Amino acid sequence: MPQSARPALARPGAAPGDVAAVWSVVTGMYEAYATGDRAQVDARLDPEATIWDPSAEPLLLGKPDLDRVRSERPADGDGPVSSGPRPYDPVVDVFGDTAVLRYWLRAAFAPGPDGAPLRPELIRNTAVLRKDPAGGRWLIVHLHEDVRQAGGVPDTAR
Repeated sequence: MPQSARPALARPGAAPGDVAAVWSVVTGMYEAYATGDRAQVDARLDPEATIWDPSAEPLLLGKPDLDRVRSERPADGDGPVSSGPRPYDPVVDVFGDTAVLRYWLRAAFAPGPDGAPLRPELIRNTAVLRKDPAGGRWLIVHLHEDVRQAGGVPDTAR
């Protein structure tokens, strides 16, 4: 799938400041994920956020469900080594204190133990964010992740 470096696309009704703030919540979340900073990932999620996680069948309802799924994931060193997720191609709508963000996520992997390249995972995402009335910051209240290309497997397209 082509990847572009275009700036966030603000649809009608989305002020540039809100678009930048919404997009920074998501990019900051993945930066924190890449460094293993769970507290900073969680700081961008409403504690009651719902998540369609590709590794879990039921809808995750809040932080306790997310923590359960996290604990079931393979330990570091088991399986392909991620070289970092990169969100791109955002499209943002803002409706007052609610924002809808659509974007792609590319999760790259280091070469396998034999040195062969591994295919990246491509994930289509939709996030719904609400502006916290007390602090005015945007928080993710729903995240839907849809894997379109499984990654971490040998890249046979080369």
